[in-house]
Amino acid sequence: MIRPQELAGAFERNLEMIKMQTKGLSHEDSLLQPPFRGNCLNWVLGHIVETRDRILELLGELPIGGEGVRARYGYGSEPVCADGEGVLRLETLLEALERSQERINAALQRITVEELTKETEDHRGKTRVAERLFFLYFHETYHVGQTELLRQLAGTNDKVI
Repeated sequence: MIRPQELAGAFERNLEMIKMQTKGLSHEDSLLQPPFRGNCLNWVLGHIVETRDRILELLGELPIGGEGVRARYGYGSEPVCADGEGVLRLETLLEALERSQERINAALQRITVEELTKETEDHRGKTRVAERLFFLYFHETYHVGQTELLRQLAGTNDKVI
């Protein structure tokens, strides 16, 4: 089983990748829509904040974004096509990710094996906390991978990794 400290390090690597992929981009860049079915960088980052809120709640911590983030960036939410109600600025999203990482690190440092093996529920039914955490990590990694293409959409034409 992956140790909690290793999982914290994995989330930290995702955050570092996000920072590299957003370096030099503006808020306006984050709103650019791909020419295919998908979503902009702003929605992807907001969705990661929303997912990290669920991770924090699972770990017994307070969420960073709250209900406004859940409504605007949660599963099934409408695409972000421009600034508007509930759309957070790129800088705000990056700050929220930093704060969520601090809380995730702290919670994973103190979590016990007993807490990780407790039963919880998700959209698939009953699962253990450790399995749910690992699924949410996988889910986040999927979206972090999207940031590479969305960076290029802003016209950077560079290679980050």
